[in-house]
Amino acid sequence: MPVCDLDKRAPRGMKALGLDVVVWWDKNENEWKVFDDRCPHRLAPLSEGRIDQWGRLQCVYHGWCFGGSGDCKLIPQAPRDGPPVHSFRKACVGVYPSTVQNGILWFWPNTDPQYKDIINKKKPPYIPELDDPSFLVQWFTRDLPYGYEVLVENLLDPSHVDREGGTPIDISIQKMGKDGFIATEHSHRTWTFVSPCLVQASPIIKESPNNTQGKLAQNPPRKQLVIFFCTPVKLGVSRLIIANSRNFSLWIDPFVPRWMHHIWQNLIIDSDLYLLRVQEEKLMAAGLSNWNKVCFVPTKADTIVALYRTWLKKYAGGQFDWGTKFNGSLPPIPPREQLMDRYWTHVVNCNTCAGAYKGLNALHVFLQVLSISLVAIVAATKQGVISVAARTTLAMAAILCIIGSKWLSWFIYKKFHFHDYNHAFK
Repeated sequence: MPVCDLDKRAPRGMKALGLDVVVWWDKNENEWKVFDDRCPHRLAPLSEGRIDQWGRLQCVYHGWCFGGSGDCKLIPQAPRDGPPVHSFRKACVGVYPSTVQNGILWFWPNTDPQYKDIINKKKPPYIPELDDPSFLVQWFTRDLPYGYEVLVENLLDPSHVDREGGTPIDISIQKMGKDGFIATEHSHRTWTFVSPCLVQASPIIKESPNNTQGKLAQNPPRKQLVIFFCTPVKLGVSRLIIANSRNFSLWIDPFVPRWMHHIWQNLIIDSDLYLLRVQEEKLMAAGLSNWNKVCFVPTKADTIVALYRTWLKKYAGGQFDWGTKFNGSLPPIPPREQLMDRYWTHVVNCNTCAGAYKGLNALHVFLQVLSISLVAIVAATKQGVISVAARTTLAMAAILCIIGSKWLSWFIYKKFHFHDYNHAFK
């Protein structure tokens, strides 16, 4: 999760790789922590707890408190003069090694103490532009009702990026190995896949032969990167984090709030959401490892998609290995309103959209109250107390408030809950 959408005041429960984890801010060590989301006492979710005044993670069920190392600091029910049961190993919480890089909180999905210092050996993929102060970064996160394999394949499809129809695309493969691959659209974009979760689309910048190194230093080339981080959440569910980074037209963003960018981003995701969920169900029925047999990809435009499936089959057996966590069958496709829900998959996890949602709902209620108040004033005021013009003005204001509140109700539902994208009418 991008740290800009985490709240230091409260723990956050999340799921990744089939694991239930709790993310919380340890003010004593001044860093984010990722714990197993269950109290060792009676297995209650620690994400439903709180951070106490001493900066400890407290289980709300019976008040057990834990420090940043997962050690139990307090068992309220244990007598102070009794044995120190809080120090027993079974009283500790599993801690996942974690780090913040490029503005994202990463964790290593194993609580075994042997991985405590894994960050010194294995680091997440690093994108220098995301830490470059000359670049502006827009973050977006959403949980999607289809799996990691379908998500990555969809993001690596240049024909899809060019929308319906498309044109012939000449693509060449630069390299492929266990760590990923690089492919190039001639004179257009470079596509990079970094195992296991990063997809990057970068435009090819051609430098003018008249440019000297000094001129380039004074006027760096305009550059925009779209970086996708793809996380398997559980079978049939994935999390997409988008970092949209650029070093030009930075003056625009102060005038366009982040939540308005997210409305546009959600619309793009919704345009494919239903068909990708159906596609995944058909692929699961055929067997993900049989992708090459059931899909016909005869043109060069499908080179990157086919390359990804080749990579996935060679290095991961054709699909994400869930082990024994899931039985291998997808849940039934829910109604579209539930499948394409934005509130629980995005709004509640985005600080900016959650704030806008709260503010717009407050404005909606205010307009309703104001309209009722204006109507009451007009009805209660006797003839002659106020002029006919004033009464008409109040009545018109009440009507406008009613219309405004109705429109706002529609806007909130359409932009923050559900927008049924119908390709036939687009």
